[in-house]
Amino acid sequence: MVEVVTDVAKAAPPQRTFFGQPPLLANLFGVEMWERFSFYGMQGILLIYLYYSAAHGGLGIDETTATSIVGAYGGLVYLSTILGAWLADRVLGAERTLFSSAVLVMLGHIALAVLPGLLGVGVGLVLIAFGSGGVKANATSLVGSLYAEGDERRDAGFSLFYLGINLGALVGPLLTGLLQTGLGFHYGFGLAAVGMAVGLVQYTVRRRRLPEAARTVPSPLPTSRRGLMAALAVGAVAAVAVLATTGVLRADNLADIVVGLSLLATIGYFTIILGSRRITSAERRRVLAFVPMFIASTAFWSLYQQQFTVVTIYSDQRLNRTVLGWQMPVSFIQSINPVFIILLAGVFAALWTRLGPRQPSTPIKFALGTATMGVAFLLFLPMAGGGPNSAPLAGLVGILFVFTIAELLLSPVGLSLSTKLAPAAFRTQMVALFFLSVALGTALSGTLAQYYDEAHEGAYFGVLGLVAIALGLVLALITPFLRRLMGGVR
Repeated sequence: MVEVVTDVAKAAPPQRTFFGQPPLLANLFGVEMWERFSFYGMQGILLIYLYYSAAHGGLGIDETTATSIVGAYGGLVYLSTILGAWLADRVLGAERTLFSSAVLVMLGHIALAVLPGLLGVGVGLVLIAFGSGGVKANATSLVGSLYAEGDERRDAGFSLFYLGINLGALVGPLLTGLLQTGLGFHYGFGLAAVGMAVGLVQYTVRRRRLPEAARTVPSPLPTSRRGLMAALAVGAVAAVAVLATTGVLRADNLADIVVGLSLLATIGYFTIILGSRRITSAERRRVLAFVPMFIASTAFWSLYQQQFTVVTIYSDQRLNRTVLGWQMPVSFIQSINPVFIILLAGVFAALWTRLGPRQPSTPIKFALGTATMGVAFLLFLPMAGGGPNSAPLAGLVGILFVFTIAELLLSPVGLSLSTKLAPAAFRTQMVALFFLSVALGTALSGTLAQYYDEAHEGAYFGVLGLVAIALGLVLALITPFLRRLMGGVR
């Protein structure tokens, strides 16, 4: 009997897998990789497109306004994750929201590629911001739906998915940068659109094979409330139109407005959660413990996201990008961080696993990440005060290596912490709060960048670096108090 069973088992065709993972992971891996390819490829050339003169293919916007636009756009991406999650939970389901969002991303890149001037920028960035927010909010959820509870492949599957994100972030700026320098900005934006189209095609082929749960709407919006929601959406669009036409909403204050919206949303979320009668006193203490780490996370992202504002200007105007007689495109700098992430993410995961209960607590990791980000800004000081092309490429590579160390100390544990501290009645809202810290920090990166100029860059990097280090030290000092509030959560 044993021999018969063994023979049948041998005769059965082997199940196809994706590096030992569920085969549909390849589908989600692909769509996320191509979305990140298009996202970071476009962002690698966006700022210089805005402030380069018309003679060099740009729009000739002043740098202050250009950095405000980029900061506002980045903040809007993370604000949009809240809308993407709501649409998935209440209206469309995660799979349809992901697909629709990816289509928006592609259309946004097409708008940047074919529509002239600020019209293309406005239409393109709004579509990409809302689309990317929807993709970001739902792709991770869909990956989780591929695994049964207790499936030991889950962590490895998410690691593989994270690799796809960074592969896209690595290759995108390289290829769009080459096209931008060789043929022009619109060809670079066009390549981003093609990349997203490729991701959509490969995703569409097998999207129907995803688990039924991926298409389920967990908490459907009652029919009686749909008209109200539609009216609110139309009202919001009308309000934006009025503010824009009356001059209240301008390109040079976009980042400040997104900062304000993020602050209002943050205060609203914390007020609702802390004031709710549905949470226990222990849960309320854990939410309070999250407040200082929210502030640290915001500070971290306000510096880290300057890779797309100040660091881009620095790379364009101050960095010696000549390698063996060839001048590297500005966007290539954006591919340095993904290389380090790919190389070091596994090292950090192995380190925390090896340390086990001896690893630093989450508040200490946040403190270290924030302070390390401050150190990275101080490392600009030895290169401050030089003229054009005076900063060595190796120096900036080293600084971006420190950026990566800071990111790996804080970013991977942020979402995990928000789920661990979340009250049972507000699990999704706590995750939204972490994304709000990213939105607020990203918008602030645009606001802060308006104070950067080559003549005072020493003061700029020095002050921001010291403030970040001070915040990290304060968080480390109050960690014992926070751990008591967290009630055993590490």
